[in-house]
Amino acid sequence: MTRSVRRTRRMLQLAGAGAAALMALSACSSSSDSSKSKDTSASSGSSASPKLSGDVTVFAAASLKESFTTLGKEFEQQHPGTKVNFNFGGSDTLAASITGGAPADVFAAASPKTMAIVTDKKDAVGTPATFVRNQLEIATLPGNPDKVSSLKDLTKSGLKVVLCDKTVPCGAAAQKALDASRLKLTPVSYEQDVKAALNKVELKEADAAVVYKTDVKSAGGKVEGVEFPESAEAINAYPIVLLKNAPNAQAARAFVALVQSAEGQKVLSEAGFLKP
Repeated sequence: MTRSVRRTRRMLQLAGAGAAALMALSACSSSSDSSKSKDTSASSGSSASPKLSGDVTVFAAASLKESFTTLGKEFEQQHPGTKVNFNFGGSDTLAASITGGAPADVFAAASPKTMAIVTDKKDAVGTPATFVRNQLEIATLPGNPDKVSSLKDLTKSGLKVVLCDKTVPCGAAAQKALDASRLKLTPVSYEQDVKAALNKVELKEADAAVVYKTDVKSAGGKVEGVEFPESAEAINAYPIVLLKNAPNAQAARAFVALVQSAEGQKVLSEAGFLKP
């Protein structure tokens, strides 16, 4: 083999090695770029989640006032730029307002029966979810001067007792408990929501009222609570649902999620509500 041929072969070998190295470097660079592209894509995807803003209108049973007000403030802190507006009242009245066209995003009722007023009119999205339950308790004047210790004691002559109207969940539950005990009670008044019934005792306009445990707890020392076994026969389930014509459906879904979350359940449990 001549020196010229050997030199040519050596040059070809070096050129081949250089090409291979260049291809490897190119592949490595391509892989790195691809990885960077994926990272960038993932990063941009996470930051692209929509930011919630605007008002959220929640129609909720009166007994949810304290706990939902707390959750509303928490929601606004979690989502700057949002505001939660509440309309608290008797579930039947709220349901009638919704079916009558009142603008609202979320409905939280104190019974499946009152929720059905809305769902039967096809004014809800999806199936309502039970998020808590509530049990009745007798609210008496501080110190329980009339020595009320049972549901039967409410039938004593001269005792001024207040009940929620029978169309309201707390009133329907009270009537169910009275029927289970075979007791007849004529109250001095029927109130349109549980807070109105409790208020009568707080103002000493009544000696006792059948309300929820949560209401007795929220009243603090203004009333004294008396438990009664018949209340176990009349525990109310509370359903919540997104409304069909919700003006701010995206934020409304997020509020419902907060209510159902561990954080929301903790607030409700501390208020005296039972687990769903």
